[in-house]
Amino acid sequence: MWVTPGLLTLVVTLAGIGHAQPWRDELATWSAATRPLSDLARMTRTIDAATGPYYLLMHGWTAIAGTSPTALRLPSALAMAVAAALTARLGAVLVGRRAGLLAGLLFAVLPVTSRYGQEARPYALATLLAVLATLLLVEALRRPTWRRWAGYAAAVAALGLLHLVALTLLAAHAVVVLLTAAHGPAGVVDPPGQSRAQMPDASRPRRRHLWRSTQPRDRARVEHHGCHDAPQTPTAFHPATRSNAGGTPWVSPHPGSREHGTDAPEAEPQNVTGEARETLAGWLLALVPAVVLVTPLALVARGQRGRQLDWVDPARLPDLAALPGALAQSGVVGGFVLALAALGVARLGRRALLPAAAVLLPVLLMFAAGTMVPLWVTRYLVFTVPFACVLAGAALAAARVTPAPARTPATATPAEATPAGATPAEPAPAEATPAGPARTATPAAAGRTAAPAEAEQGPTSPRGRVAAGIAVVVLAGLLGLPDQAALRRTHEWPRSAPVDYAGAAGTIRAGQRPGDAIVYSPRDGWLFPDLGMAYHLGSRLPRDVLVVRDQRQDASFWAVECDDPARCLAGVDRVWLVVTGRRADPLAAVPGAKGDALRAGYTVRQVWPRPGITVALLVR
Repeated sequence: MWVTPGLLTLVVTLAGIGHAQPWRDELATWSAATRPLSDLARMTRTIDAATGPYYLLMHGWTAIAGTSPTALRLPSALAMAVAAALTARLGAVLVGRRAGLLAGLLFAVLPVTSRYGQEARPYALATLLAVLATLLLVEALRRPTWRRWAGYAAAVAALGLLHLVALTLLAAHAVVVLLTAAHGPAGVVDPPGQSRAQMPDASRPRRRHLWRSTQPRDRARVEHHGCHDAPQTPTAFHPATRSNAGGTPWVSPHPGSREHGTDAPEAEPQNVTGEARETLAGWLLALVPAVVLVTPLALVARGQRGRQLDWVDPARLPDLAALPGALAQSGVVGGFVLALAALGVARLGRRALLPAAAVLLPVLLMFAAGTMVPLWVTRYLVFTVPFACVLAGAALAAARVTPAPARTPATATPAEATPAGATPAEPAPAEATPAGPARTATPAAAGRTAAPAEAEQGPTSPRGRVAAGIAVVVLAGLLGLPDQAALRRTHEWPRSAPVDYAGAAGTIRAGQRPGDAIVYSPRDGWLFPDLGMAYHLGSRLPRDVLVVRDQRQDASFWAVECDDPARCLAGVDRVWLVVTGRRADPLAAVPGAKGDALRAGYTVRQVWPRPGITVALLVR
C-alpha cells in the first residue's frame, strides 16, 4: 500500500532531475555547503541561520556525492519518495487503506512534488518530517508509550531545525491532542469504522488500570461455577442484574483493586481524567527537545529577518486566494486538489479534523503573521500538501459498495449453488468504510448473494473503486504535465523569467584569455550572478578584480568590492562584464563609481544577451 506511492514518487522526481540548472536559492545552498565548517558557522551568525542545519547536512552530503545538480538534489528526491509513502500510511491509518493508497499516488503526480523534490533546499525534508511527526502522534495517542512519544519528540525537533515555519503544524497537533484528552481517541485518531471494543489488541491503547487492560496477560475477570472443570464466563458479559450466587466471587490478586460490581463504574471518571492528564503530559514533554534546540536558532533567525526577507511583500487577501495554484505549481491542479480535499472533509466529518487542521492552521497562522512581518512565501507551506492529499484520497475512496445481485436460482440452497468438489463460500471479509463500522457477511448470506467473478470487478466493487480513484489520479497527472515539463526547464518563479547562468558561463568559457578579469553588477542582490559564474566555471573563472573580501571572508553570500574601482582595474586590458537582466547597453546599466570607471577606461567589444542575464566583453 505504501511502497507503490513511494516508488512512483522516486521515479517521477528522478526523471529529468539534472535538466534545470541550479537557480539562485540552490546556488546559495552550494555556496554554504561547500565552505569549511568554521566558515559555515560564522555565516549562520550573520545570515540564513534558519537554514543552517540543512547546510550542515548538505556539507556532509556534498563531501561524499559531489556538487552536480543531480547530486545536490538527490536528498530532496529521496525525501519526497519517503514522504509519499508516509502520506499513504497516514491516509490508511486515519481513513482506510484504499484512501491511503490513492492519497500517496496523488501526491506522487503533483507538480509541487517534482518541483521541490528536485531542489536543493530543505522543503522536501520538512515535508517528510511533517508527515512523520503527525503519523507518530497518531500512534502515540492510540497506544501511548514512552518510545512512541520519544519518536514524536525527535521528529518535531528535526522539523523545527530544518524549517522553522513548519512548526506551525503544532497548532493542528495541539487541537487533536486536546480533543483526544477531553473525549478520547474515538472519532479523532481511532481506526476508521471501528469502535474501541472492535479494535484488535495490537491497535488498542494500553490502560494503566489492569481491570480495563487489553493485553494478553491481563485477561477479563472470570466467574468460576462450582468446580475447576465448570464453564467459566467473563463477568463483564453478565447483565448488571445477574447474581453471583452459586459461583465464587472474583477476587483481584492486586492490592487496592475493587471487586467487580457496583463500584466499578465509579472508577471510570477517575480513569478518564488520569488518561487525559497523561496524554497532555506526554505531548508537552515531547515538545521539550524541540523547544530547547529550536529556541536559540529562532532567536538568531529573528535578528536576521530584516536582511533575510527584505524582498518579501506583506500578505494580502489575493495571496490567500492564489495559494492553491501557487502551492501546487499549477493553477488547474491546485484547484482540482482543493475541490477533492473539500469533498473529503464533507465525507469524513469529525475524522477529517487532523488532516484539515494540518492544512488550514499553518496557512492561517502564516498569513496572519505575514500581514505584520515579511513572512508570506508560498514555498514555506509545501509541508501542508500531503495532508490535503489525505483528504483528497478520502474523497476518491468514499464510494459505498452496492451488492451485486445473485445469479443463482432463487430457490437454490448454499449447498446447491456450490459446484461439486468446491468448498462452501467463505464469510466475506470485514471492510471498514468511513461511513460506518465494519460489516461481515455470514456464510448463509454469502451463499445466497454470491456473485460471479466478473461482478467482483465491477465499478462498485473494491477493485473497481480503486480503479476509479486511480483514473482520477491519472487525470490530475495529465493536467499537470505542462507544468511538469516547465519546471524541468527552469526552477525560477515565475517560469517566464529564467536566469541562464549556464549560458552566460559558456560564453565566457569559450572566449576568455589568460589575464582576463570579471566584473558583476549588481553585487548585492538576490540573483547571485557571481555565484552562478563560480558554480559553472569553477577553476576557469576569470579573476574577480574588484573583490577585496569574498563571500567566505565576509561570512555572507555577497562579496565586498574595493572603494576605488579605477585603481583596482589598472593594468587589466579585457574585462568580462556580467549584468543581471537583458541589456542592450550593459555598460550603461552599471551604477556608481564602478560604472564610471568602466565607462572611462573601456569600450564594449561584444554583447551576448541571455535569458535573465547579459554578458559583455570590454576592452581598453
